[in-house]
Amino acid sequence: MTAILTHPLTIAVIKMLVAVGIVLGAVPMLVWMERKVSARFQRRVGPNRVGPLGLLQSAADALKLMWKEDFFPRNTDRIVFLAGPLMTFLPGVIMFGLIPVGQAPGATFLGEDGVLAVSYLQMGLLAMLAVSSLASYGIAFGGWASNNQYSLLGGIRASAQLISYEIVMMLSVLALVMTTGTFNLATIVQQQQGTVLPAWNIFLMPLTFLLFLVAAFAETNRAPFDLPEAEQELVGGYHTEYTGMRYAWFMLGEYAALWAMCAIIVTLFLGGWTLPAAWLGWMSGSPWYVVALVSFGVFIVKVVAMVFFFMWVRWTMPRFRWDQLMRLGWSKLIPLALLNILFVALVMEYGGWYVK
Repeated sequence: MTAILTHPLTIAVIKMLVAVGIVLGAVPMLVWMERKVSARFQRRVGPNRVGPLGLLQSAADALKLMWKEDFFPRNTDRIVFLAGPLMTFLPGVIMFGLIPVGQAPGATFLGEDGVLAVSYLQMGLLAMLAVSSLASYGIAFGGWASNNQYSLLGGIRASAQLISYEIVMMLSVLALVMTTGTFNLATIVQQQQGTVLPAWNIFLMPLTFLLFLVAAFAETNRAPFDLPEAEQELVGGYHTEYTGMRYAWFMLGEYAALWAMCAIIVTLFLGGWTLPAAWLGWMSGSPWYVVALVSFGVFIVKVVAMVFFFMWVRWTMPRFRWDQLMRLGWSKLIPLALLNILFVALVMEYGGWYVK
């Protein structure tokens, strides 16, 4: 029995199920959190009648969507219409599986270095960037297959937005890789631990962080970059023709992408699961499962704080116009990202203190 439980395939399946469970469990809580945050910013109460503090409101909404009529619009491509919501949801789950969420030194059955991740890749950062761009394909497919001009415009906007801001994200990551010298996400996290004070990349590379953050807002279609669904212009955008559980999958995909993107930001710029070594002296000699729980808890707290920041921005900033969105990406951020790479290269060449 022990041999079966410690078999690499068994461990991989368990880790995969845990990652999927975390994402599926986090999404309803993020929906509840979004409603509460928006209510506070608008001086309202928010959900408070379904369960304690309104915590069961998301479950009630899920039951409502399950019972709603689910139909296909006339003259649609049914296969693509069905694939759109699923393609929007899966990238968020896959991205979270690539991100190391903690470490358990000594737990050799977890794999190399005891890193808590579904897939521990040496090129994890590159794989994560490749997967992060796939969600927009689901939006584009859903918009095109709906046979609705509003949905089609939403899908086209999502594609154009992805092309514009994916370049900014790639250039900011390039500057980060230049200083860290690795695509391994766990190594990037460990380099940020510090001794007494955090050595987070947000402090060492603030411009790179800001560029990545703006691109992350655009990648997740969050306000002020939520042009693909812009209710005032496009009714509901790419999901106008979706009802019932297919609409719910789009919403699940949106919040799964938000959760995964915040986890990526925490990993690359906020130290991931680590805290300065001097803060963790009490953990010396602790069992591996204690270290794993503490590191995972630190990671989740950072991610939730980042999610709150995304919600804060959504409910305080107005939406960009489409021309402003494109001008910002192509005329401002891409040149700035290129200058950032040049600056990082110069500092690495003439100021060795910047090299990790």
